[in-house]
Amino acid sequence: MLHAPDIQTPRIPINPPVYYAPKAIGSLVLDGNLEKDFWKDVPFTSPFVDISGPDFPTPRFLTRAKICWDEENLYIGARLDGDEIWANITKRDSVMYYDNDFEVFIDPSSSTHNYMELEMNALNTQWDLMLTHPYRDGGRSVTGWDMKGLQTAVYVSGEVNNPSADNRFWSVEIKIPFSSLMETYSREENPPDLERCYPCRQAPKTGEFWRMNFSRVQWTVEKKSAYKKVTDENGKWRPEDNWVWAPTGLIDIHCPEFWGYVFFTENGENFPIPQDEKRKLDLRSIYYAQYVYRRRTGSFTSDLRALGCPLPVYPVTCEATSRTFLLSCDSEEKGCRVYLRDDGYTFTEAL
Repeated sequence: MLHAPDIQTPRIPINPPVYYAPKAIGSLVLDGNLEKDFWKDVPFTSPFVDISGPDFPTPRFLTRAKICWDEENLYIGARLDGDEIWANITKRDSVMYYDNDFEVFIDPSSSTHNYMELEMNALNTQWDLMLTHPYRDGGRSVTGWDMKGLQTAVYVSGEVNNPSADNRFWSVEIKIPFSSLMETYSREENPPDLERCYPCRQAPKTGEFWRMNFSRVQWTVEKKSAYKKVTDENGKWRPEDNWVWAPTGLIDIHCPEFWGYVFFTENGENFPIPQDEKRKLDLRSIYYAQYVYRRRTGSFTSDLRALGCPLPVYPVTCEATSRTFLLSCDSEEKGCRVYLRDDGYTFTEAL
């Protein structure tokens, strides 16, 4: 298996935020405006921070998101404050982050593989895609995949592409049928003849969780008669800002182990992060140390003490060759183990 030549180690510890998504009340008529009864009792996430970590400068514009659900759909709302409201891309499935945009990332199985991404700009142009696994691990994006039944809307407090308007914020509403998100769900329980063919489940059960993240791309612009991206002395665009709900410690959103835990609730429940999920995060720290070790020595190792990183208090096994490794530890579920492969895939399996 081929791998990215150098997997960077994040500069912050893995500490995903938690969000409790309530059951939706009533039906949603999409117009992009969050000031309606449908969203009234749905809490905002914490404000977005710089993707590199909370110790980086506070974003100059406030961004927050909301999540709720019913038996058929996942609902996402977001408000993006600021007076720089512009967009140019009108063709669906274009590279949306060349504009300012809002981005959604969804990993239903918490495996870090086969996750989904949606990006949209202030013109309500969409780009939806599926990622086989993170780019760092040699993954590919599949733009030909679509979120079937996806509906989105944008509301603008101001005017798009007019710097002289009274621009205050833009907000988005997103409605995604669960049936369009379940085809990549690796824990699917289908009848044997339908296994991995098409989704049979609809909504998650109360108490289940998905891994999710949100990102806002914001370019530095000049505001004259029109918005224009600021360039450096070589005529290249200055790097964009990346503001996210769950920072990854790298300028790379595609680190799903850092994404937040979104629990599906119905009556105000608070659920703890499962112990096996915490063990996956412990194994992930060893995964990063393995790549540091390979960069230094040219191979992986089965001797975890040679990695020089903190190890869990419970036993961890590593099977390794010069080119691959498989980490594992006992699961909290009797007779099972938690695994993490060298390509980043995490799973729990019965012995």
